[in-house]
Amino acid sequence: MLGNEEQRPCRYEPPQVPELQRLLWVRGGVSGHVDQVWPKIYIGDMWTAKDKRWLQSFNITHILNAADGKYNVCTGASYYKDMNIKYHGVKAFDSSSFDMSPFFYSAAQFIKEAISSTGGKVLVHCAMGLSRSATLVLAFLMICEDMTLVEAIKAISEHRNVSPNTGFLGQLRELDIRLNNERRLKTSCY
Repeated sequence: MLGNEEQRPCRYEPPQVPELQRLLWVRGGVSGHVDQVWPKIYIGDMWTAKDKRWLQSFNITHILNAADGKYNVCTGASYYKDMNIKYHGVKAFDSSSFDMSPFFYSAAQFIKEAISSTGGKVLVHCAMGLSRSATLVLAFLMICEDMTLVEAIKAISEHRNVSPNTGFLGQLRELDIRLNNERRLKTSCY
């Protein structure tokens, strides 16, 4: 808990999607295959997810594949069977019409369990490490670290250029509104 609720106005309204898009690319240069974006949390691409040497050298204990499935990044738990890695797959497509929101809480729980475990580190990846994986990490920061969407975007963007598609940004914005309303009900803001 960051204690940010005291600094937020009672009638908080997140920015619209175009303004959120402008907040995303604040880091100069390009991102690599993988970047640490939060303590014990890495966002990467499919090459990183398939690089067992890298996974071992960075002591990755958990993998959240935000592009799971036959027509995406087809690794699955069986790919890591010779490693001590816990796997969680989300069959998501990087399309603005795809509803990612049903996966927000299960992904956030998986990430939280990963980083709470002794020595735990999690790689959250999709094909390029820009949209689907970033969306799930942003949701985690909002749900488990009590951040607003803007705060979460700023936290990640300091370390990696990410670009959730407009549909995902809209879904994250709705989550932000819902979480803020829940916070408001818990405090004296009415």
